[in-house]
This record gives sequence, C-alpha cells and structure tokens, in this order.
Amino acid sequence: MALQPSLRPFIVAGRYDAPHTLEIFLDYVCPFSAKMALAIDSVLKPLFSPGGKYEGKVKAIIRLQVQPWHGSSTFTHEAALAVARVSPEAFWPFSLALFKQQGDYFDIPTSTLTPLQIREKLANLAASLDSKLWSGDAGAKLKDLLTLKSSPNGGVAVTDDLKYTIKFSRQNGIHVSPTVLWDGLIANEISSSWGEKEWTEFLAAKVAV
Repeated sequence: MALQPSLRPFIVAGRYDAPHTLEIFLDYVCPFSAKMALAIDSVLKPLFSPGGKYEGKVKAIIRLQVQPWHGSSTFTHEAALAVARVSPEAFWPFSLALFKQQGDYFDIPTSTLTPLQIREKLANLAASLDSKLWSGDAGAKLKDLLTLKSSPNGGVAVTDDLKYTIKFSRQNGIHVSPTVLWDGLIANEISSSWGEKEWTEFLAAKVAV
C-alpha cells in the first residue's frame, strides 16, 4: 500500500499501521460505488475501529476512480480532494453525503450546468456538513481550491492530486468501480451487493485474529 501524505484522509477505517489493507476504488457518480460506500460505513468501520474485531489488523483506503464517461465525475472527485485538504476529518462524511445525493450529479441533471455551477453545487454540499467538521472559513478555502486561476489550461489547486489518483488507477489496471484490492491484489469475489454476512465471512478467512 502506497499513499502520498496529502491523501492520508483516504484511510477511512482502521489504523494506518494495520498490516492488512483493503483498497476500494469508488466513483462518486457510480450507483454501485454508492452501495459499497454505505457498506464500508455500516459494516467495515465498526469492525476496524477501536473496540472492533479487527482493530489494528485491517485498514480500508478509499481510492478515487474517475470514470470519464460520466461528465461530472472529475468535478465530484476534485471537490472531495479539496475537502480532504481543507478539513481532513470531513472527507468521509462529505463522501457519504455525495454518494447519497449522487443523482444530482448524474449525466442528465448536470447536462445544462456549467463547470462553475457544478463546483458551486458541490461547495454548497460541503457547507451542509456538521459545523464541527465544516466551519469558519472552510467554505471559502474550498472554493479557492476549486477556482481556475493559474494558466488557461492549468486546472485547479487539487489537479495534481487528481492526476495522482488517476495515474495510480491506470498503473494498477483498474478499469471500473467499485474494484477492491486485498493486500495489493484484486479480489474479484467482492461485490457491491455484499452486506455484513459476506464481509464477515471474507475477513474471517483472510485475517488471523
């Protein structure tokens, strides 16, 4: 598992030094990714968190998987990267909120919106988070990170982080979301339809407690 320091918030469950790693590639406008995200939050986080059965043994990392056939995918991932910079602890709550409202960012609903309007909509979603996670000048900082202001084709402040996530997926042959790696290898048996039963059986077979 390799993760550049600025993306440490992508470890959404478990400790950084846990020996086993689940890397879960998700796209914010993919319905199957949304199902997987909800399972991560309801099933895996309790198992990997303090007091959980696999505390200190397994961690879960979210890998952003931009799927360019969805026009707004890039913008949603940019927003998540910006949130991770402004308020690292808000990354996962923002991700869950975005997955729950992903229909607003599907192809047809965004077909009449400009990139600036989509970014503004995403900034408003971040502003709806719990004030303990998102307060003060967080909103202004987020909008600043998502503002085009360098060269005519230079992207925004988180474009380099976006490039990193895309290059990581490409070099590892990740084509669709969700894709899950267990200790670096694709685990094709894992499905977005998995619930507590399937995850419990998988972890019992993979981890010596």
